[in-house]
Amino acid sequence: QVQLEESGGGMALAGDSLRLSCVASTRTFSTTAMGWFRQAPGREREFVATSNWSGVKEYYADAVKGRFTFSRDNGKNTIYLQMNSLKPEDTAVYYCAADPYNYCSGGGCTVPGEYKYWGQGTQVAVSS
Repeated sequence: QVQLEESGGGMALAGDSLRLSCVASTRTFSTTAMGWFRQAPGREREFVATSNWSGVKEYYADAVKGRFTFSRDNGKNTIYLQMNSLKPEDTAVYYCAADPYNYCSGGGCTVPGEYKYWGQGTQVAVSS
């Protein structure tokens, strides 16, 4: 069982920045696939960002590429999502996801079904 606790959401104006954090309660964090997803009202949950286990290779949805940065600190069991140049269309509940021992073929897992554990979500609201 992996518990995930997200923080850092809130309200922002277009162009602002926010940083999300997610702490995972697991002894095997360094071999756990971790990712960020989001879900806007009336829409399906969608992939935002992830990396491989070491954090060297990062993967992003086209909608956030160049604006968001994913990072993971294996020493702190934490992943981050630095969100810059926020847009109103970034408004959503952001979820942290984890799947222990999932190597994601050496890359990043970008499909919600690849993750077993989910955080409670943190709301991000961006106004113009």
